[in-house]
Amino acid sequence: MMMPAQAALWFLPFVTPVALWVAWSDMKWMKIHNYAVLALVAVYIVVGVLVLQFQAWLWGWASLAVVLIVGFVMANVGLMGAGDAKFAAAMAPFIALGDLSLFLMLLACVTVVSFLAHRIARRTALVQGLAPGWESWHRREFPMGLALGPSLLFYLCLATIYGA
Repeated sequence: MMMPAQAALWFLPFVTPVALWVAWSDMKWMKIHNYAVLALVAVYIVVGVLVLQFQAWLWGWASLAVVLIVGFVMANVGLMGAGDAKFAAAMAPFIALGDLSLFLMLLACVTVVSFLAHRIARRTALVQGLAPGWESWHRREFPMGLALGPSLLFYLCLATIYGA
């Protein structure tokens, strides 16, 4: 079952600036700041309890806990950064469990496109000139926030259109 369209529509104006900030800051500093993670959790606390059924809202917290545990294990073995793990956990409550396969496919596609776009952009003199000194231009690692934030936004947009 997809997230209710009305709930997704209410989440979008609050989630959008956080998700865009995460994408930008991860490219600039290769860091997802804790206050962005806490801001996303705060949106879920305040808006979620108002727009979701209470049981669905509670299940969101279980999703956050599971993703946080899995993310920290992945971060400890070097598969992802700790900031990526924390932000993915903060994103988890916004994804309806019935949409998990859809969201993972969406995340995979956005990650591939983001990775390719980032790698091309960092080799372009014009882009380097517009954003000089960005950490992600010089690091081997990929700024996963560039894929995580937009994936959540695309999912919420899809839910507003096709949601229950």
